[in-house]
Order: sequence, then C-alpha cells, then structure tokens
Amino acid sequence: MRDIAEGIASWQAAGTRFALATVVETWKSAPRQPGAAMAVAEHGDVIGSISGGCVEGAVYEAATEVIATGTPVLTTYGVSDDDALEVGLTCGGIIDVFVRPAGVGHFPALPAVLDAIAAGRPIAVASVISGTAPTERDLIVTQETTTGTLGDLRLDARVAEQARGMLARGASAVVRVGHEGEQRKDELAVFVQSFAPPQRMLVFGAIDFAAAVTRMGKFLGYHVTVCDARPVFATRKRFPDADELVVSWPHRFLDRITVDENTVICVLTHDPKFDIPLLERALRTPARYIGAMGSRRTHEDRLRQLREAGVGEAALDRLASPIGLDLGARTPEETAVAIMAEIIALHWGGSGQRLIETTPLPIHH
Repeated sequence: MRDIAEGIASWQAAGTRFALATVVETWKSAPRQPGAAMAVAEHGDVIGSISGGCVEGAVYEAATEVIATGTPVLTTYGVSDDDALEVGLTCGGIIDVFVRPAGVGHFPALPAVLDAIAAGRPIAVASVISGTAPTERDLIVTQETTTGTLGDLRLDARVAEQARGMLARGASAVVRVGHEGEQRKDELAVFVQSFAPPQRMLVFGAIDFAAAVTRMGKFLGYHVTVCDARPVFATRKRFPDADELVVSWPHRFLDRITVDENTVICVLTHDPKFDIPLLERALRTPARYIGAMGSRRTHEDRLRQLREAGVGEAALDRLASPIGLDLGARTPEETAVAIMAEIIALHWGGSGQRLIETTPLPIHH
C-alpha cells in the first residue's frame, strides 16, 4: 500500500468511496508479495497492482461489489493442478487477496496509517481477514503504542506482540491465533501489514556463498544489494533474488551510499584488495552488523592490515570475523544459515546457544 498511499490519501481527502485490495498470502511463484495493493474508486479509477496484470480484472469486479455492499471479502486466485481457473495466474502461483471498503465511514484506521507513511514513521495495522464475521475493527501497532482493537484484549496483546516483531524487520504476513489470542491455527486469520523501510543488507562478493546469503536475506525481509567489481560474476542470472545488483569496486560503492544503524554488511570476497579498503570504510559507519568471510589466519592478517590503515581497536571489535555462528556449516546454504543466525542473534540479543542449554532462562529476551 505504500506505493499507492498518495493516491489513496487524495481519495480520502475528497470523500471518495473506494475499495482496497491487498495480497495477504502467497504460494509457489506468486508475482507479488504480501502487502502489494490495488485500489478501486467508486468512479472507476484504479491505482496499484497485485499481480502484474494476471487477475486485476477479476479483483476490479470484486472491488466494485465491495464498494456497493460495504462488506469485505477474501478471495483466492491461482491455477489448479489439472486446468486453469477462469481467472488464473500465468506464473502458476496462488494468491489470497483481501478486499475491503475504505473512505466515507469505512476503514477508520486508514488516516492514521497514511499519516505515518507520509511522515516515515514505522506503523503496522492488523485486521481479521477470516475466521469470524467481517468487522471494521483494526489494531494499530507501533513499537511504543497500541490503539484500536480486534475485539478481545488477549487477542490484541498476542497480535501486537507478533506485529512488533514483524514491524522491526518490515515484514507483512498472516498470523493465525485463537479468538482470545491462544496459539491455534484453526481460528482467526489476522493479516499484519507493516509499513517500515525494510532493513538493508549489503553483500559484497559475487560468489556462491553470496547467492545463498542473498536468498536467505530476502527470505528474512531484507532489501538486499549485491556488489562486486567483476561484471562477469555480478549478473542477474547468478543473483535473481537481489533487489539491487551493482558492478563497482566495493569501497567506492560504499563511499557513495548512506549506511545507517539498520544496515547489515556481509563481506564475502575474502580478497585483500577488495576487503581492506571496504572494511576500513565499513567500520567507520554505524552499520548494525559487519561480518567478513575467511579463515582465522586470514582474519589475523586482515586485522594487521586494518590496524596499519589506522582503524582503531574499538572499531575492530565490531568486526564479526570469521563470519557466522559455529554450526559446523559446509555448503553455501548452510553457511548462509550460520551467517543469518549470527545477525538475528545480534539483533535480538540472543546467545547463539541451543535453547535446551539455556534453561531456565526465557526463550524470548
């Protein structure tokens, strides 16, 4: 919805009735991810897209009916195993689309959400999409506050807890809980949509380990940029999951972008001519995580060169090298799990130990 927020805000200000269609869940090779949105106004205008053109016509019809009835609907679009449905996705994926009325007496939480998006404030909105009669209730969650209700205080508390975790990583998804917040999968489906810039992951070195880290980073909700100075390796064919692919010397690329405390940096080149100038600059940024691949011998030599370049001990203490947790990883995919596990543990304050060995400490810090 972030992509169409400006258009929605103009309809809201003009008192226009409209319907908002949002992808809430996907399976297989769906063309758009949860949170993708399309809006249809009572006068017929359309903004946004949920499938790149595959099912927009059918969603338009559903939206016009929702505008007329004022009743939200949850609809599935896809392709069956045997033959295509009347409205199908050419990619073979399946999507659930939640269509709800908005404007003039509907979706009362929307103005607050639009204001937060415009101001760049992180916010999440939780809405029951199935498992009970449709209502106009929504739960609005920030990291500090909770407003609105889904109809039960225990349900609100459970959903707000999950929403904050999703908001922290900019993720949107369906959570399934009982009517009173208990962990049951046969009761309520609540769609939590987060509006926060996704955390950024910078992956340097276009190698097979980087491809695995990129896939894992995308799975965890990061906006992933892959950078390598060698155009023969930094190709879209090798890195189809990357949000951004940059052919440049790593340190020069880092010099021209902004790195904040929500950025994680993975240096996987293990080549000193790339690593040293890159790490010298990276360790001067406020990046939340900076890790570098290499053996312990490589790490010691890297520290020596960085000290010679003037990097202080406090900065060197920030360097996670050798990168990742000790999982006994061997393959690129296993190594990617070890790297992401270290990043998650650092973010949430986890110990990296087996949970069975942390008894009786609480699972969540």
